[in-house]
Amino acid sequence: MTKRKRKQSGLGRGVGRFFLILLETLLLLVIGLYAVMFVLAHGPSPRAGREFALTVRETSALKFLANWYFTEDEIAEMERSRGNGDYAETDTSLITIPSEKPAADPAEGPAADAWGLMDDDGDGIVVERVNGQGFNGYMMVVYDATRVVMGCQPDYFGRRGFTVEEMVQHYDAVAGVNAGGFDDPGGMGNGSVPDTMVVFKGEIYYAGNGVRDGFAGFDGDHILHVGKLNRQEIEAAGIQYGVCFGPVLVVNGEAADVSTLGSGLNPRTAIGQRSDGAVLLLVIDGRQATSAGARYQDLVNIMLAYGAVNACNMDGGSSSLMYYNGEYLNNKAFVVGERTIPTTWLVLKEGASLDG
Repeated sequence: MTKRKRKQSGLGRGVGRFFLILLETLLLLVIGLYAVMFVLAHGPSPRAGREFALTVRETSALKFLANWYFTEDEIAEMERSRGNGDYAETDTSLITIPSEKPAADPAEGPAADAWGLMDDDGDGIVVERVNGQGFNGYMMVVYDATRVVMGCQPDYFGRRGFTVEEMVQHYDAVAGVNAGGFDDPGGMGNGSVPDTMVVFKGEIYYAGNGVRDGFAGFDGDHILHVGKLNRQEIEAAGIQYGVCFGPVLVVNGEAADVSTLGSGLNPRTAIGQRSDGAVLLLVIDGRQATSAGARYQDLVNIMLAYGAVNACNMDGGSSSLMYYNGEYLNNKAFVVGERTIPTTWLVLKEGASLDG
């Protein structure tokens, strides 16, 4: 055998040995992950098993993992009563939209509002970090409800979706968060088709898809309505901008009962409104070492703490993002790239509108 052939033979054995070690390592990792998930699902804590199942069931790409460890009947029991809420009609008298922005006293500077928040820079927006047991995120308070609209591009429904950043830039807005759900074949985040009803500039799209577990929409007076409204109720209320996902979190100042709803630890987005008309936009980080995610009850508690009269959960998971002043505030939970989505909640510049 020549020296060259011996080198080629040795190189071939080395490459083969490398791939064999790589295959063995990957196999051990898979077995290890399976064992960890098995302990979570069927270990000494039934609560941990339920939270594991509910957490993965709320994802687009990993919900099949629950079926590895639980039967369909067991999963159905965990998710019992999901979306069966019977909510009171929104009492619009509980919300008062100021006719004009209160003038600040130059001598005294900005003053705290009734909830102890202070708009230090006078831009009409306050952003605070929120923290809870095992999660953190951001609450954005927008004092002028007329600045909050739904951003979407109906001409592109079924063709392509847009990132939150793209939607903010398209409408020259100040801030934005993700909004309603969307069809997501394969869990790859190609969101161009809303999976539920959408109201944009008073026109209703995909009415036949229903409202899923809850609807949130602003009427012509900029008051947020929440519930499981049908098309006739949406039209009667004069909703101008609205999307669906759910569940509803707060109704007429009272906490909605989310105790029976399937809710794991996941990234979350929610929208609400205070009695003074200020709009609350909440995003919770998840699937990270420093923030596993929140349950529905966590969102209820946060919204009530910030004075929400009405509030509703929006799409979560990898879609949960808050964009403000040219950057994302929260940590992104996606793996394969930022999701494109069909609907967002936007905060316009002062005095701006979608009509120019």
